[in-house]
Amino acid sequence: MNVDVTANNAMKGVGFGLLGFAVFSFHDAVIKSIEGIPVFQVAFFAVLFSFVPFTLFLAFDGRERSMRPRLPVHVALRCLFTVIGLLSVFYAFSKLPLSEVYSMLFAAPILITLLAIPILGERIRLIRWFAIVLGLIGVLVVLRPGSGSFTFEHLAAVTAAVCVACNSIVTRKIGSREHSVTLIIYPMLTNVVVTGIATAFVYVPMSGEVLLKLCAIGVLSVIGQTLMIMAYRSSEAQFVAPMQYSQMLWALIFGAWIFNESPDRTVLLGSAVIVCSGLLFLWRELVASVMQPVLRTRNVRIAGGPQAQSVETDTAPAGRFADESGNRHP
Repeated sequence: MNVDVTANNAMKGVGFGLLGFAVFSFHDAVIKSIEGIPVFQVAFFAVLFSFVPFTLFLAFDGRERSMRPRLPVHVALRCLFTVIGLLSVFYAFSKLPLSEVYSMLFAAPILITLLAIPILGERIRLIRWFAIVLGLIGVLVVLRPGSGSFTFEHLAAVTAAVCVACNSIVTRKIGSREHSVTLIIYPMLTNVVVTGIATAFVYVPMSGEVLLKLCAIGVLSVIGQTLMIMAYRSSEAQFVAPMQYSQMLWALIFGAWIFNESPDRTVLLGSAVIVCSGLLFLWRELVASVMQPVLRTRNVRIAGGPQAQSVETDTAPAGRFADESGNRHP
């Protein structure tokens, strides 16, 4: 009976995960479809339309919470990586095929593992080193250094992946000592303030269609976050996390259907190598029975990526509202 329940929960988690990542892929396609609007302006309104329902949730939630960060320097670092990562990924989506951006974001587990060595003092064994080398080879295949194909847009995508990794490391370091709401509200508020100030200098009048798209981005983010919460509540991370790679399929579908993009075989080959590297990371963690940040990696769409479980364990809905993976979470 317990085996059946576990299997059913795993399938539920996988199903919610697939739906959640599909929603995020559509979310990214909508971002890409917005043309002629500065990235600061797109980011400001997209975050604003997500920030509003989150603050409403807090307003109607009766539980008392302290909003003062216990580790302000680390929270500030999380805010910094969130803002840079958000702007980078929005810019990359607006300029590059979705498949190329996802290839770079999929490389985040490699960076997380490398950063965990000096910062968290983790030991990396042979299998992980092999996964790291394999993933780096995949990244080089996608970027093709020396061929002239590496552009500022690719640098933005790489920067987004670096911010995901840095955010994950910072959050893992402080997640057990900071309240979940604090880990969410400050990065979101920083995004609103920074992009709002920048928008004041670059604002371009928007049509009703563009404003509707920006509203849709915020709504899709909330829907995606909710589905991911349900996924990680239903099942363990090792069943849900691999569903992230389904986004490459959606990237190819949306790229061909909406943007008339033809798949680049070199990018597909590099992406396949990176995905194999990521799955090897997941397999190693499952065998070792540990839950490292790799299992909790998503993206920097709104709040800046993964979270560790916070001290506020009784406030999971608020703590996970703006992030995307499990026992927290980019």
